[in-house]
Amino acid sequence: MNVRRSKLEIIHDMLQAIQDKNGKIKPTHLLYKSNLSHQKMRQSLEELVEKQMVREEKSKYGAYILITEQGLKFLQEYRRMKEFTESFGLT
Repeated sequence: MNVRRSKLEIIHDMLQAIQDKNGKIKPTHLLYKSNLSHQKMRQSLEELVEKQMVREEKSKYGAYILITEQGLKFLQEYRRMKEFTESFGLT
């Protein structure tokens, strides 16, 4: 049975992938790690940039996506919410 991820789970997976790479990842690597289509990743990435959870940076070595303090805060709160719901057996 295919279970689709919620929007929050997708955001979490993307931010977690960036954090796992020391807060900086190339867009192609994020695409693979987040397991999304290119179009869906771009849409989600635009939203994360708009909400200031990540920022894009270009250097002579290529483009990178960096997690911001806002993105780190989201991850922290997401973990707390997940632990809370699991403590009541709601997952």
